[in-house]
Amino acid sequence: MATYKKRGYKPKDKVEEQRFDEQESTTAEVFSSLDEGASKTEAWVSKNQNYILGVIGVVAVGLIGYLAYNQFVQKPKDANAANELYYPQQYFDQALTATTEKDSLYNLALNGAEGKYGFLDIIDEYPGTKAANLASYSAGMAFLNMQKYDDAIAYLSDFSSDDAILGAMAKGGLGDAFMQLNQPAEALGYYEAALAHSINDFTTPKFLYKAGVTSMELGQNEKALQYFQRVKDEFSGSDEARTIDAFIGMAKSGQ
Repeated sequence: MATYKKRGYKPKDKVEEQRFDEQESTTAEVFSSLDEGASKTEAWVSKNQNYILGVIGVVAVGLIGYLAYNQFVQKPKDANAANELYYPQQYFDQALTATTEKDSLYNLALNGAEGKYGFLDIIDEYPGTKAANLASYSAGMAFLNMQKYDDAIAYLSDFSSDDAILGAMAKGGLGDAFMQLNQPAEALGYYEAALAHSINDFTTPKFLYKAGVTSMELGQNEKALQYFQRVKDEFSGSDEARTIDAFIGMAKSGQ
């Protein structure tokens, strides 16, 4: 047992001897309590070791199962889905630049052809994969361009991405769909969500302009002026900036 007395040390008087004895007694009590606590812990572990080992075993099996699933199921699934996505994406890209038969090309992209999957097949057959997520975006944009706005909203709502461009475009696409359905308040909310998603030279001036026009339709001319002014001040080289002075004038006159 530990003691505060140094070897060979003698107390000067009875008072000091009593103080040392009290210190030794306190130290003994502390170590006795620690020993008792350790004994109780050992006893509990011994009593419940089967349960503890069982819990550890379940966690280990779960972790091994997750790693195995990711390696032997999810990764091959992702790879297959990505390969399937190549075919419909070609039709989608062609439709974007085509001058005629756009809807036919979009339909091929959505539904596939010649035994190949379309976007809708990939979404159904490969749920949870990156390719299915991208297919939701492309399907939504295809329906938007085909003027099937409810379908566009359904598929674009299923898409999620942190990508600066795609994430903003999806939210802006939702805004366009709601605008075409004569729901400008909902449209403005999505245009503002697109603006909040990221700031870049491609999507930001586009949705600042659309947010401004929609705000004017809602009678919110002051808000519209702010959006138009940002286009003029921050994105003067954009296509939207070419006519922005006219819209600034309209917003001011409507105040």
